[in-house]
Amino acid sequence: AFPVSMGTGGAGGCGSSLGAARPPRAAAAAMFADGTAGSVDVGSLWRRARSARCEAKSCQTGKIATAEAAVQSRTSRDAGVQTDQSKGAAQDFQQEVQVDYTRLLSFLQRVEDVVIKELNKNWKSHAFDGFEVNWTDQNETVLCLHTLSYPEAQDQNLQVTSVSWNATGSVVACSYGRLDDGDWGTEKSYVCTWNLDRRGLNPQRPDLVVDVPSSVMCLAFHPSQPSLIVGGLFSGEVVVWDTSRVEDPLILRTGMTDDTHTDPVYQQVNWLPDAKHRNHFQLLSASTDGKILVWREERDGRLALAEGFALVAQQIPRSIQLKKLARGEAAVGVTSLSFSHFDPRVFVVGVEGGYSLKCSTAAQTEALHRTGTSVPLRAPAELAFSPHGGPVYSVSCSPFHNLFLSCGTDGHVHLHSMLQAQPLISLQLSKKYLFCVQWSPVRPLVFAAASGEGKCNDKYLCFKGDVQLFDFEKSSQKPAVSIKQTTGESPVYCLEFNVKQTQLLAAGDATGTVKVWQLSSDFTEQGPREMNHLEQLASEVTD
Repeated sequence: AFPVSMGTGGAGGCGSSLGAARPPRAAAAAMFADGTAGSVDVGSLWRRARSARCEAKSCQTGKIATAEAAVQSRTSRDAGVQTDQSKGAAQDFQQEVQVDYTRLLSFLQRVEDVVIKELNKNWKSHAFDGFEVNWTDQNETVLCLHTLSYPEAQDQNLQVTSVSWNATGSVVACSYGRLDDGDWGTEKSYVCTWNLDRRGLNPQRPDLVVDVPSSVMCLAFHPSQPSLIVGGLFSGEVVVWDTSRVEDPLILRTGMTDDTHTDPVYQQVNWLPDAKHRNHFQLLSASTDGKILVWREERDGRLALAEGFALVAQQIPRSIQLKKLARGEAAVGVTSLSFSHFDPRVFVVGVEGGYSLKCSTAAQTEALHRTGTSVPLRAPAELAFSPHGGPVYSVSCSPFHNLFLSCGTDGHVHLHSMLQAQPLISLQLSKKYLFCVQWSPVRPLVFAAASGEGKCNDKYLCFKGDVQLFDFEKSSQKPAVSIKQTTGESPVYCLEFNVKQTQLLAAGDATGTVKVWQLSSDFTEQGPREMNHLEQLASEVTD
């Protein structure tokens, strides 16, 4: 019930019109009086309905009584859940596993011929060729593990001219010099090494720095002695350093004699097994003076000329028209060299005229070379291959077949068979220079190329300071991976695969930096039919 108070009065007491006279107070009091009305009850239908359904009138529940009781039983007992097997059931089971060996033998004899026939069909089938089970996670990326440099060399604007891995695969060396134009031949340069397994490796502080009075154009570690490095200098000299001798690493040198190269040893120095002395090596150097020289060690720390070869235009085989080679006795400058992995006497050279030449150390014809040397020089060229559009900067013989790659200033890579002049494949990778090409030591169909300056467009694949990895198993026309080595347009001059740690590739560039790349398993694991594919490439004979 709600008490209600209300006032009473006429309608005129509620308001007046504008301009009407206001009534006297007494009259107003007589007209209006206060009063109180009685209570009014308003019954709640909602409460009545709720009472009919539930006696509880409150939303609060009553007090909840709780009590704790232990759930752990006081006693325990083991009980078996296996049902007992009746004697009859055991006998039935034994009867089920009994084998009639006589009938089984008869069955196997009847189906033997059919089973062997099907097994032979499966063995000869090629349905699963190319399928290889690999239980490890596949890594499809190429990562930069180290960026190595020597700040003092970079301050002189020196470039990395060559890189090499030692016999253990843990130490990388680089030579500093200059490959561009300028009066820099007598500039001081360096050979630097880094042990990548050393704890606390500092990429800008080499483990060893060798000061060299002339630019070092190329170098190579000894194939079995990890501390020995041979280098070719701009001065034409060939020198050997022992990196275990920190104070005085220079142990062998040719000196400046009548036998020394008269041009820079630009691209190639090699260790050659000595055929006369087991476990001994000789040194080979090639230069743009047209000479390929083999050096032996003397006891006084001097390298003496053992034998040599000379390329003269007049003695180049006329298997193709040699338009770019001068006539007469002009020397043909050697820019690169690579030995066959199948015949130790056979090697391929690239020359300034744009040609690759197949040569042999077994050649006996005397070279038409006028310069006086302590031993007669021989003419080694046996076959001239189809030319590039400019000087050949790099050649690489395949470790798996009688094939080789060449590249040069025309931006092309040629894949050649040793048996024919025309290339099997010609790839244009760059609009300008390619400075280096090398086969993978573990994948028969993979090679890497180092590109120089240029611009990118839709026609060409890539052209700025890149390392390009090719896999003929995937494509014979475009790279599987193109790795950006430098910023801007600084070229990559050199690269080398690591034979011991096959996932590593080192590349040196014009900024004075060596980058060590970790290759994915795609580039290190040989496929089951890869050699067959290589055989198919090699068997393609062009008209």
